[in-house]
Amino acid sequence: MQFGYSDVCLTHDTGERHPETADRLRAIKRGLKEQHGVEYRDAEPASREAVAAVHTDDYVEEFEEFCEDGGGNWDRDTVACEDTWDAARQSAGLARWAAKAAVDGADGRQTPFALGRPPGHHAVSDDAMGFCFFNNVAVAAQRLIDTGDIDRAAIFDWDVHHGNGTQDIFYDSDDVFYASIHEEGIYPGSGDVDEIGTGSGEGTTLNAPLPAGAGDPDYLHVIDEALDPALFEFDTDLLIVSAGFDAHRHDPISRHRISTEGYALMTDRMRAIADRNDAALAFVLEGGYGLDTLSDGVKAVHETFDGREPIACDEEPDEPAVEITETLRETLGLD
Repeated sequence: MQFGYSDVCLTHDTGERHPETADRLRAIKRGLKEQHGVEYRDAEPASREAVAAVHTDDYVEEFEEFCEDGGGNWDRDTVACEDTWDAARQSAGLARWAAKAAVDGADGRQTPFALGRPPGHHAVSDDAMGFCFFNNVAVAAQRLIDTGDIDRAAIFDWDVHHGNGTQDIFYDSDDVFYASIHEEGIYPGSGDVDEIGTGSGEGTTLNAPLPAGAGDPDYLHVIDEALDPALFEFDTDLLIVSAGFDAHRHDPISRHRISTEGYALMTDRMRAIADRNDAALAFVLEGGYGLDTLSDGVKAVHETFDGREPIACDEEPDEPAVEITETLRETLGLD
């Protein structure tokens, strides 16, 4: 794979004992060091114009001034330093690079994966939250729509936390489909199954809040029976995966049970869905806070594109996943 990476993203300093640290990127690079076919690409930071396409001018200005003044705690969990402004623009720029490279034809072993931080999927149009300042996938998708490179984009978020920011930005949009599988009842508390979009965007949001303990067969069932047909109906030009790895069974801050092989299986599903829709495919890093499991998850994505066939999951999904999938199919008119 091609991995978007920049040392600028290491300069975002969240202090001691914060789970979202520069060590996350260092761990990923260590894990990929012995892998075949790994290439790294830098990218231009996102322009103010690109960022302002999904965030309000007042928020962008406030965030820039906050960093110029030395940063600090934006809220209890979301921390910035003077360099965070540059790191956030760089992270959004890497996401835009990944999406553009995919649309320009990078696929197979050249499939792009943006390794940026801070992450982005909790950032709403006018505020930072949940470790996130700029919504990286939203910047990437909207920029390509605005420049006419694509007509439609789809974003699938497999981070264990619901990407409230991405959903919020595109909730009334008919040219971006947002889908999320996440743990029910945890931060940020959004992403109910009945949140399906509004106005012209009604039917372009899909949420599967699964209870604690959900694992590989549950995620795969939702993907196969709800997400796949929904994306076929939407007919997207680009599929971006908001790739968080905190649903891993050994991640320290979640109670979902995805295995490392589960990430390989989901990657294989995303590749097949993109192929069936003749859509470009790109990955953008979100969460994942166990350094070993984060590294193993990214490595599993890479190995899948490098030719290793994932081991099939022969377990059956639990009843909550089946019920949620049936509800989604009915609500979105997939039956």
